[in-house]
Amino acid sequence: MKTTSTSARRHARIMLWSAVIIVVGAVFLPLASYVYVDLVSANAAAAQDANPRANYWRAIREGNAGYTSASGPYTTNVLIQNGGQNWRQLRNGPVASYTPWILAIVVLLIGLFHLIKGPQKLEGPLSGKTVPRWSLGERVLHWYTAVLFIILSITGLSLLFGRAVLIPVLGPQGFGAWADFAMLLHNYLGPFFVVGVLLEILAWMRFNIPNATDWAWIKKGGGMLSGEHVSAGRSNGGEKIWFWIVATFGVAVCVTGLILDFPNFGQTRETMQLTSIIHAIAAIIWVAVSLGHIYLGLLGSEGALQGMARGRVSVEWAKQHHDLWYEEVKNTATAETGEPAAGGSEAKQAG
Repeated sequence: MKTTSTSARRHARIMLWSAVIIVVGAVFLPLASYVYVDLVSANAAAAQDANPRANYWRAIREGNAGYTSASGPYTTNVLIQNGGQNWRQLRNGPVASYTPWILAIVVLLIGLFHLIKGPQKLEGPLSGKTVPRWSLGERVLHWYTAVLFIILSITGLSLLFGRAVLIPVLGPQGFGAWADFAMLLHNYLGPFFVVGVLLEILAWMRFNIPNATDWAWIKKGGGMLSGEHVSAGRSNGGEKIWFWIVATFGVAVCVTGLILDFPNFGQTRETMQLTSIIHAIAAIIWVAVSLGHIYLGLLGSEGALQGMARGRVSVEWAKQHHDLWYEEVKNTATAETGEPAAGGSEAKQAG
C-alpha cells in the first residue's frame, strides 16, 4: 500500500504541473515578444492615430477598374478587392466578438461543476492491482498530438483575439512581434498536427462505434451529477462524443488549415476568406470541448491520467468507470510490483 500511495502522490504532482504548464504557456508565451521589441524596435516611432489618406483608400476599396499585375476572375485590374474588407469585418467583428463567449461559458460550467460536485473519487481503497489500457505507441501518439494541439490553440487564439486582448497588454509593437512568431509556428506545425489527428482517428475508431450502452450512459450523464453507477465499455458515451468531435470539427479544422497553409493549389481569394472563417469557428468549438476533456483527464476523474501516463489503470478505476470492459480484461490484472495477480496463466502472460 505504501507503493500505491507514493504512486498516487506522484501522479497528483504530474496533474498539477501539467495544469500549471498549460496556464503559464497560455498566459506568458505571448509576453516573449517584448524581448524582440526591446532589442529591435525600442526606438520605433509610434503609429499615427489617424490616416490622412483614409478617403483615398476608401475610394480604392470600391473596386473600380484600374491596372494590377494580379490575375484571376475576381482580381484582374482591381487594386483592392472589396471582399477582403468584408471578410476582415466579419472576422474581426462577429467571429472575434462572439466566439469568446463559447470558451467563457465552458470555463464557467467546468468551474461550477468542480466547486459543486468536485472530482470523481475512487469509491474504495486501492488494491495495488492494475490492468493495461493504452499501449506505448498509443500514449506517444496521444501526447504528440496533445502538445501540438496546445501550441496551435495558444497561437491561433492569439491571432484571432490578439487585437482586443493582447494589444492592450503588449502594445502594438509587442503584439506585432508575437503575431509574426505565432503565425510562423502555427503554419509550420499545422501539417504535423494533421498527421497526429488522422492517426488517432484510425487507431481508435474501433473503440468508438456508438451502441445502446452509450445512449444509456449519455441519458444519465455518466452518473457525474447523480453519483449513480452507469455501465460502460472500453470507451464510455462521453469519450465517444469527444472522439466524434475530433473526427468532425477536428477534421474540418485540419482540412481548412491545409487549404490556408498551402494557397498555391488554385484556391481563389473568396475560397481562402470563407475557409478562414470556417477554420476559426470550428477551432473555437473544438477548443471549447477540449477543455472538458482536459479537465476530466487531469482533475475530474481520479486515476484517469494514470492510464495515459503509464499505460495501466487500477482495477478499482476500471470497475468504477468501465465495468463492462473490465470484465473483458480482468484476467490481465497484475500487482504494482509486476507480479501477476490471481487469475491464472492469462494474467501471467500479460504481466
